[in-house]
Amino acid sequence: MLRLNPGWLDYSLLALYFVVVLGIGVVARRAVGTSADFLLAGRSLPAWVTGLAFVAANLGATEIIGMAANGAQYGVATVHYYWIGAIPAMVFLGIVMMPFYYRSKVRSVPEFLRLRFGNGTHVLNAGVFAVASVLIAGVNLYALAIVLNALLGWPQFLGIVVSAAVVLVYIGFGGLGSAIYGEVLQFFVILAGLIPLAIVAVRSVGGFGELTRRVTDSALGPQGLHAWQGTGVGNVTNPIGANWIGIVLGLGFILSFGYWTTNFAEIQRALSAKDRSASQRTPLIAAFPKLFIPAVTIIPGLVALIAIPNFGNSDSGGLEYNDAIPALIGQLLPEGVLGIAITGLFASFMAGVAANVSSLNTVVTYDLIQPYLAKGHSDRYYLTAGRWVTVAGVVIAIGTALLASSFNNIMTYLQSLFGIFNAPIFATFILGMFWKRTTGWGGFSGLASGVAAGTLVFILAQAKVLTFGSDIEVTFYQAGAAFFVDLIVTVIVSLVTAKPAPERLAGIVYGVPGADGVVPTLRQPREAVWWRKPVLLGGIALALTVVLNILFA
Repeated sequence: MLRLNPGWLDYSLLALYFVVVLGIGVVARRAVGTSADFLLAGRSLPAWVTGLAFVAANLGATEIIGMAANGAQYGVATVHYYWIGAIPAMVFLGIVMMPFYYRSKVRSVPEFLRLRFGNGTHVLNAGVFAVASVLIAGVNLYALAIVLNALLGWPQFLGIVVSAAVVLVYIGFGGLGSAIYGEVLQFFVILAGLIPLAIVAVRSVGGFGELTRRVTDSALGPQGLHAWQGTGVGNVTNPIGANWIGIVLGLGFILSFGYWTTNFAEIQRALSAKDRSASQRTPLIAAFPKLFIPAVTIIPGLVALIAIPNFGNSDSGGLEYNDAIPALIGQLLPEGVLGIAITGLFASFMAGVAANVSSLNTVVTYDLIQPYLAKGHSDRYYLTAGRWVTVAGVVIAIGTALLASSFNNIMTYLQSLFGIFNAPIFATFILGMFWKRTTGWGGFSGLASGVAAGTLVFILAQAKVLTFGSDIEVTFYQAGAAFFVDLIVTVIVSLVTAKPAPERLAGIVYGVPGADGVVPTLRQPREAVWWRKPVLLGGIALALTVVLNILFA
């Protein structure tokens, strides 16, 4: 059984972290006077704060536990989730989509759909997002419970409840501002814990040369050290089990763009920026640390595979893939450094839970309660409602954490959720932003059909009715089915229903002027200094992505 052995110094560091995080919540509460302060942080934050919060919000169980698990199970090909499955979409979000979001003055992603398509699509998207948020928050609670079990021997359920209580306190106090400033702190704490682990892990197996040799001799084989080799059409030998078309279209386009351009848990950070330029730069600033995070997640997964006997064979008594990071922390790090690493894990999981809970309370309050369930109340009423939604979201996430515990690799589970919920929303958004003929009924029908299609592929794959090269490949086809079904249904229904009224398109569709006479285009505003130019920042990030893909092909 996995167990860590922390000393008094390790516990002291962890306790200090919790005091600071809770202190951030208490301090942030003083700045909360309205629902906008609680749910949107007053839209006053600088780009460097929102940029670090943007990437930290994604550094939850998906990155730390999930990507290390994928590194052990699928090898270097896991980098596709970063260099193909993140950076291009983050650049697209910053350069193309954030101007639409920020200019429309929406408070959430579903609210943008209300402006474009009407109430039906608005309610559907808000409901879908709410379900996805509590499911993903549950994954992070489950991951944190794994660490508490290894650290203190606590039962899984107790660990989940205690973790949820801590997140509830500091988000309940300070809202989004508390979450964002907490995420900036957590970003540095996470790296302080993971960088020493990656270095010590490689040294423990004799350096990179020995790591390469032993991975080649492992079940992954030589292909486990390459991202693109063995992905030819009709000749798939890479452990990821998918050809390059599936990787580029399924992950690089549909899953990636669907997640990064429509997931409010991330976009909320950009919307809290102080102006349009800062909102555009938020995902672009986040792209640079995102490029290099594989070094501290995938490498430990590879080390765990070759250094821990019977790793990944839980049916035979071995540790699960999800245990890679906690197991290495317990085996390799001395007192003090162990405490930093444990604190980094806590920080990452809390960031993931906080990101989803803080976006959930905004969507439920502004997109369901205020316009439909409780109209015309005072701002104080909605501030209180936001706090109660936070409580309810955390309680429901406790239940979804138990669901996540049934998956050996939580990264695959998360990608399944993204394929079901985010991929169809992306299709609806792209048509709505760039095709004036898209109608309200088209958007609603397409979104509902896309979610149903993604869910159907997931169910058929789980029931073994459909078979694929790997669990990861299943997520590519889920996303593809959801995206293209949404696209086709939206187009067909839009063509047979009445054209949308011109005023519904004003200022939120490409090329259609708003009430102020300004026409939304992709033209970028002039910036005085180079590091504020979104196109230049995005170009540098994409160039680095190409170089890294070539080096690890």
